[in-house]
Amino acid sequence: MIAGLFKRNEEKQYRGMTRWGRILRNLGMILPVIVLTLLIVTAIFADVLAPYPYDETSLPERRMPPAWVEGGSSKHFLGTDTLGRDILSRAIYGARVSLSVSLLAIAITAIIGTALGIFSAYMGGRIDAFVMRVVDVALSFPPLLLAILIAVSLGPGYFTVVFALSALGWAGYARVIRGESLRVRNSDFVAQAVINGVPAWRIMLRHIFPNTLNVLIIGITLNVGTFILAESGMSYLGIGIPPPMPSWGSMVADGRNDLDRAWWISTFPGILIGMVVMSGNFLGDWLRDKLDPRLRQL
Repeated sequence: MIAGLFKRNEEKQYRGMTRWGRILRNLGMILPVIVLTLLIVTAIFADVLAPYPYDETSLPERRMPPAWVEGGSSKHFLGTDTLGRDILSRAIYGARVSLSVSLLAIAITAIIGTALGIFSAYMGGRIDAFVMRVVDVALSFPPLLLAILIAVSLGPGYFTVVFALSALGWAGYARVIRGESLRVRNSDFVAQAVINGVPAWRIMLRHIFPNTLNVLIIGITLNVGTFILAESGMSYLGIGIPPPMPSWGSMVADGRNDLDRAWWISTFPGILIGMVVMSGNFLGDWLRDKLDPRLRQL
């Protein structure tokens, strides 16, 4: 009887540990989803959420500290910058700029890279070799350095940043999707479709592409933070989004000379960049563990 009680207690503890283990494991998905959802909602409703216009200046209120710091005011919860512009409002509008640039660049690179990867894998032979050599050349260039060169040549601007980020971003998608497509191309259902005379474009679109979505979704999730970080870096260098439109990178640059007396100007947008980049990476890792069948078997 006593042995039975000990056994039941051990089973309860095991079930409890398993439950808490599942909760801790799922935090890798829950927290990033919350952060990214808040980012999307903030970007969409920036006009409603921002307490002030992003370009409204007030020189008498410049370098005002956050509300909880001595000298701060509840009018400007996160303080103001060197021109008296509200940091919170500019951070909210900056979320719209950073997210829209990132998503547009990801859409362009994902479409081009996926199409080339599937086409190269299915056609094989010289076509596959040629496409992969082009991919190798594209991957050999430092992407951020080339993006900076393009932005300097064309001048700062919204679509210049999107084009610069998309110039080489497609190569990574092409290589990964090509590898996954090679595995699918050798499947029995693809061979059956070829025997039945299904056109090549239909096989690529209806048979191969759906089986690469798991890899594509993981790549897109991981690149959200990467592209936001790249856009922020370009804006920090002054070759990204032109003023007065706010960007998190340009906001960090605005306060780099005042870190000793107005630390909040650069700190809060820097924290936002870090949170979004880490959330995208954590969510991408979690999706990879869930969607990759090779990892699910481990």
